[in-house]
Amino acid sequence: MGTETETQTGFKLVGYKNFVRTNPKSDRFKVNRFHHVEFWCTDATNTSRRFSWGLGMPIVAKSDLSTGNSVHASYLLRSGNLNFLFTAAYSPSISLSSPSTASIPTFNAAASFAFAASHGLGVRAVAVEVEDAELAFNTSVAHGATPASPPVVLDNRVKLAEVRLYGDVVLRYISYNNPNQTSEPNPDQWFLPRFEPVSDESSHSSLDFGIRRLDHAVGNVPELSSAIKYLKEFTGFHEFAEFTAEDVGTAESGLNSAVLANNEETVLLPINEPVYGTKRKSQIETYLEHNEGAGLQHLALTSEDIFKTLREMRKRSGVGGFEFMPSPPPTYYRNLKNRVGDVLNDEQIKECEELGILVDKDDQGTLLQIFTKPVGDRPTIFIEIIQRVGCMLKDEEGKEYQKGGCGGFGKGNFSELFKSIEEYEKTLESRRTA
Repeated sequence: MGTETETQTGFKLVGYKNFVRTNPKSDRFKVNRFHHVEFWCTDATNTSRRFSWGLGMPIVAKSDLSTGNSVHASYLLRSGNLNFLFTAAYSPSISLSSPSTASIPTFNAAASFAFAASHGLGVRAVAVEVEDAELAFNTSVAHGATPASPPVVLDNRVKLAEVRLYGDVVLRYISYNNPNQTSEPNPDQWFLPRFEPVSDESSHSSLDFGIRRLDHAVGNVPELSSAIKYLKEFTGFHEFAEFTAEDVGTAESGLNSAVLANNEETVLLPINEPVYGTKRKSQIETYLEHNEGAGLQHLALTSEDIFKTLREMRKRSGVGGFEFMPSPPPTYYRNLKNRVGDVLNDEQIKECEELGILVDKDDQGTLLQIFTKPVGDRPTIFIEIIQRVGCMLKDEEGKEYQKGGCGGFGKGNFSELFKSIEEYEKTLESRRTA
């Protein structure tokens, strides 16, 4: 039996072996799905183009000087149901003279500059689509959430509000007066007013590597207990999974982690804390140092065909795309047939080895995953590409869907990931001491 792990303030984690998953349907308000993720950066034009090229996500909408917005430049990337928004401030003196031109009313130039100085490239907002953003905000604040931006109505069509999530990251609530708007082809309808479609010529509209949605968004915090308690209290989300250093650490470092989920388990929010006093500094502790506090560590993007996605992404690794963490040793793939041979055939296992894909499974399904190196200058935020296999269910209308979190979160691969990160960090350390 696994032992209980006590976090810094006495919060008890029972660990993977003893955790029993239940869904009490305890949400305090209706949460539908992830809506978008907003990155704050210092150059939205080039950052958005880099992500578009590297992930196969066309730029579909914009709000900038060309659309009458003199406060910020924002570019929206979309692939399937995944929406990435990149925002950068224009000159503060200009934006102060015409704040009403901003398409995102919660944007603040001074806060954006301070965010970039403190964190570098990072996620500012994790947005979820809710039934009523105003109700979600008021309910959250009534149950302890720290308000970030009160509800605002945009063109009498969209409501938007924000509360603090962790660090300088906000949880953004979005709701539509007409939910069917999300199926409209015009981004001004399904995203936010004042965004205009981008022409096919400049959007890389033919790009499509098979990425379809955001599976989970992972945060790093100094102390897990208070972060979990805070988020559970104002959302009503339930615990979906737990991991301790005993479950996912290496001989040199580790972490504690808990995953929260909404009723439908379509919004998964894992949160990690470092384990101190290990041989090597925990990767989470390194993140917290370079990020100057809590923040979003990585985004897990679901692919409908991870082999296609990785072939396309690796083509671009050295030419403007993303680089990946070193692959595990050949022994990992020699053992893979015994672990997942009932799900993947020999050809697929060979392709996993060629592309550096990790594979894990739980009692419900199988997970294929791979991690990029940090996407910016600092060893902070990175991207995970995943594909889940199995756990297919049918809804009341007979339509098939995949159960949230099918195959887990790669518990069996954590040690391989950490070893890879440790080796990567050692190369940086050797340069510093040379």
